[in-house]
Amino acid sequence: MAESVHRIEYFYAKVSDKPGEGIRLLEHLSERGVNLIAFTAFPVEEGQSQLDFVPENPEQLQKAAADAGIDLVGPKKAFLIQGRDRIGGLHEHHLKLSNAGINIHAANGVVDGGGRFGFVIWVRPEDFEAAAKVLEL
Repeated sequence: MAESVHRIEYFYAKVSDKPGEGIRLLEHLSERGVNLIAFTAFPVEEGQSQLDFVPENPEQLQKAAADAGIDLVGPKKAFLIQGRDRIGGLHEHHLKLSNAGINIHAANGVVDGGGRFGFVIWVRPEDFEAAAKVLEL
């Protein structure tokens, strides 16, 4: 496989599920020079959304969030897989974990339009080290 697999740290915040909440946080982080490797937002309960931040520099994200009064949860652990876009690439990683009895709790991926992809995989904390071994970290 031509992919690289990395352990990453992510943080999340819960916000009101209403227009402008996400942009307020993203604007503040941008103004503070926080580079995000990945960002995911999704509803978690009535009236609430969860924003997941995967920063290039976790300490910089934490400082910027604290300065803005943003309550972050984390750091938490996940995996970032990056590589050349090809048919079956994600399937192979899912299959390895499945064959080892490890459930993927959540996943998010995208191709960049230039022939490469990025894919974040979340497993339960108690499965993280076993998953790292399976993914050959």
